Amino acid sequence: MTPPQDATAQPPKYPADVGASMMLPKQRASPAASLASLPFRRSNPSLSKLFESTTSASTSRPGSGTATPTAAALPGSVFSPAPRAGGTGTGTPSSLPPGVSDEHRTLIQRAFVPHIAVLADAQTEELVRGKGIEGGLLQLLRPFGEAVPGKVTVRDSIGASKSWDDFGVRFLAVDDAYPDLRVDTTAGPRTSTSSTRRTRRAGGDVAHIEELVDRHLQHSEFNHQDPVSDYLTQGNVAPQTETSSSPFHTLYLRRLLSGLPVVPHETFSHPVAGIIAISSRNPHPIEELRKLYNRQHDGDLRFPQWVENDFLRYYVLIHDEETGDIAKSNQTFDSMKRHFGLHCHLLRLKSHPTIPSDDDSVRVPTCDWMSASEELAEIQKRETADDITDPTPYLPDSDVSSLRTFIRELVTQSIIPNMERSVATWNEQILSRRRGLSGRFMSLSKRWTPFGTSRNSSSSSTASSNSNYDSLQGFYRPDAPEAIMRRLADYCFMLRDWKLALSTYDILRTDFQNDKAWRHYAGAAEMAALSALMAPTPLSSKSRSENIDAWIEAASYSYTDRQRSAAPYYALRTLVLSFELLRLRGASAADDAARWATRILETGLVGAVGHALITERISACYSIRSGIGAYKLGGRKRKAAFWAVLAAEHWWRLEKSLQAEKCLDSALRLYNVHVESQPGGKINARLSFENMQVFVDELRQQILSLRLSHQGYDAERDDEDGLQSPEVEEATETLDTSPRLHRKSLIGAAVPSIETGPLSPALERSDDKTDPRGEGFE
Repeated sequence: MTPPQDATAQPPKYPADVGASMMLPKQRASPAASLASLPFRRSNPSLSKLFESTTSASTSRPGSGTATPTAAALPGSVFSPAPRAGGTGTGTPSSLPPGVSDEHRTLIQRAFVPHIAVLADAQTEELVRGKGIEGGLLQLLRPFGEAVPGKVTVRDSIGASKSWDDFGVRFLAVDDAYPDLRVDTTAGPRTSTSSTRRTRRAGGDVAHIEELVDRHLQHSEFNHQDPVSDYLTQGNVAPQTETSSSPFHTLYLRRLLSGLPVVPHETFSHPVAGIIAISSRNPHPIEELRKLYNRQHDGDLRFPQWVENDFLRYYVLIHDEETGDIAKSNQTFDSMKRHFGLHCHLLRLKSHPTIPSDDDSVRVPTCDWMSASEELAEIQKRETADDITDPTPYLPDSDVSSLRTFIRELVTQSIIPNMERSVATWNEQILSRRRGLSGRFMSLSKRWTPFGTSRNSSSSSTASSNSNYDSLQGFYRPDAPEAIMRRLADYCFMLRDWKLALSTYDILRTDFQNDKAWRHYAGAAEMAALSALMAPTPLSSKSRSENIDAWIEAASYSYTDRQRSAAPYYALRTLVLSFELLRLRGASAADDAARWATRILETGLVGAVGHALITERISACYSIRSGIGAYKLGGRKRKAAFWAVLAAEHWWRLEKSLQAEKCLDSALRLYNVHVESQPGGKINARLSFENMQVFVDELRQQILSLRLSHQGYDAERDDEDGLQSPEVEEATETLDTSPRLHRKSLIGAAVPSIETGPLSPALERSDDKTDPRGEGFE
């Protein structure tokens, strides 16, 4: 079995002046044979599809950067002068440091998006499942909603319009708000039977994220080229390029933000609209729509009581192109618009399944924002399946076009305008009052007026009588001013109006602190810091230290140390997003970014895999501070290199040799230690610290042994069998042993006489005289 060629392994690098010889263990089994016991089957193409997000970037050596240093700042031209390295201000997200990508800022923008509830009748679910989509209508819409086709124009609070080409929405069901319960949409109440519990679409589980990233790391570790040939030809190595982050850290961050749980203290996952869909096969469509609406509004399919249930409803009629009557469907659709308004859509789909060999078949896109639990369940399902073909369903091209048109019309004509109207209404009716003098007096009265409370009261012992916070259940009612202002701030954040979102979160932070609603207070402080860092305006060092650092500190403390409000997932989210956004602010914020990243390791919010990834990112934070002048004053290159060495050691302990080697190579580049080709051979520049050089050499030897053991080489088993491993040494070999090697020089010597011999072959015959006439010649 030949190893796949799409994952080229990087050959190990060794110091050129190493006196001791390298010990190459004997090969006990072929690399292909060692893969039989792995948890991943390399020949399974359906399983490889799930690892594309990390395989394409991690297995190719030039594109698999970890905490690599950024390029040195180039001198500015006359058209774009170089920024002042010693300035006190912080750069804007639009003016990134050289070599730093804003992929994580874009990732955060795409994570906090509007959520839409989906509810369909039995005929619609049957039609969609007949097309091969096991999850029904919800699963059919999810991949198409992650990226709305075309540009989406959004107006902010002052009326300025801006277009976005990466806007998206998420779809959820009512049972996503009850992760431990099952919702039977046909009839009957919610039950908690474990046998009927399905895979959770909601995220928020750090343990599952760690396990998922570890599975991707294992797949990357064992799906690369055999390094033996590279070991023998280690001098012919292509130069490695640097990237801003590891694909595994990007995967970790994406899964951290996927499937935001439906919780009381934030409304990002609360539905801003709901889709109620029926099929053209339904004999009573209008009555069925009313029935589904009543069940969702105040029936058995209602969201929790802290979720606002009076959101926009969008009615969809799904027409079967192959068995339905289009004239009848048009009549039904006109009746729907008369009864329910203009928020209706006629979606035309084919009912028969599509196979990949069809001419117009299109593969259904994979959900990029599925939760870690979903992806783990899908990996396990494909590993245990007997069929190795890709189980992803296919749709006709006409269905794909209809779905994309439906998503764009839903977002641009209904969702965005409705959110903009809600923001304008709440800003005028509620937020403007809070900014005025009367609002400030009300806030003071809530803080200093203890009237109406009793220490012996059986109700709330912490909140005053004029507070809307229910401390026993831990939430505000949806119609409370604080809950409406929180929805206003979250709507502004999702519409990317950072200025209004920041001012609203700042007001809410004070109100929640007065009410001692600590988890709500932590959420407001978290989003206030993120809003300030996401805004394109520059930040001074004073503003960053007095406001943003204080908000991050308050959020992380309230999420972890406050009684009855501990939420490690949200504390991790706060710190990870904060230090990634601070890193984009340039060299002046590098130390703060590294400090908050170190807080994650100190508080133990991540597991072993997350510890290694965060250690890499600490090195990346320090590496962007290159220093000033010729002596690089104020630089953090040595700190960045030290943290890269720590990351390499941690990856080695986790038996991830590829990631360990990348971190070690990054550390040596930061230390300016590399092998240079000279006319007389190869010269290795050693570290200034002898103990560190010994540690690095030992670590590299251990990483090499780990890599070879993953490829089927085992030195310990050779020693047990009494076999002596050969030594690979440099030796001089004589290529020509002929006597001509030691011949004397002819310069200055007398020219010897040259004997002229016979030139004709006839003269070389034997001495026997031959008669020419006997041979026919005369």
